[in-house]
Amino acid sequence: MSDNQITLLDLHETFKKMGPGEVVLDVRNPDEFKAGHIPNAINIPVTEVANRSKELESFKKVYIHCKRGGRAKTAFEALRAKGLNNTICVHDAGMDLWIEKGFPISH
Repeated sequence: MSDNQITLLDLHETFKKMGPGEVVLDVRNPDEFKAGHIPNAINIPVTEVANRSKELESFKKVYIHCKRGGRAKTAFEALRAKGLNNTICVHDAGMDLWIEKGFPISH
C-alpha cells in the first residue's frame, strides 16, 4: 500500500489524533452527509471536487472518504490531477463500515 492510501480502520486511528492542518473530506452527496458524517469532516461532493480543489490546498493532509470507497478513489484521482499532493485516499471502505463499527458520527 502506498503512503497516499489508508484503510478505514487506519483513518479511525488517525482521526483520534488529527492535528491542525488535517481534515477529513467526505465526497458523498449533501443528503448523505447530513444523515451522518465523521465529526469535523468537510463535504465536497465528488462531482464538485475538481472545481473546488483550491479550497483544499492549505491543508497539510486531506483524508478522502465516501460511503464504500469508489467515490473516494475518483475524487483522489481528480485532486491529484489538479496537482494536490496532500491527499490520502481511504480505499477499502467508507461511512457504511464507520457506522457499523460504532465510530463517532455527527449530524
